[in-house]
Amino acid sequence: MDVYGKKIRSKVMSKVRSKRNKSTELKLITIFKKKKIKGWRRNCKIYGKPDFVFPEKRIIVFADGCFWHGHNCRNTVPKSNIKYWKPKIKRNIARDKAVSRFLRNEGWSVFRLQECYIKKGELPRRLMSLLNKRN
Repeated sequence: MDVYGKKIRSKVMSKVRSKRNKSTELKLITIFKKKKIKGWRRNCKIYGKPDFVFPEKRIIVFADGCFWHGHNCRNTVPKSNIKYWKPKIKRNIARDKAVSRFLRNEGWSVFRLQECYIKKGELPRRLMSLLNKRN
């Protein structure tokens, strides 16, 4: 049982701002370093707020949390407040697609890496191929 009413809880939660998915991003940095991948930047002022940008290769990498971005890898379906979470996650998925489409139209290669794969230390072959390719 929540100690606040619905309106107060909603107001409190609307003030919460993301500090990004730091543990997933740090794991991805570890993978990049282990595989000797260089040239990435963080916190670039690019539409969609990508987690990693490789400006010289025009590659963008998003580190997506499985729950927030609707990845169906494990039991990431909300168990409570489903009327809120289902539409929220659907909106996130739609936004992700729109952002990726926009960036691709601007000439970027866009990769969305799910948290579960990052935790396993996996990177897609195509991403590795593009990152290892000489300009």
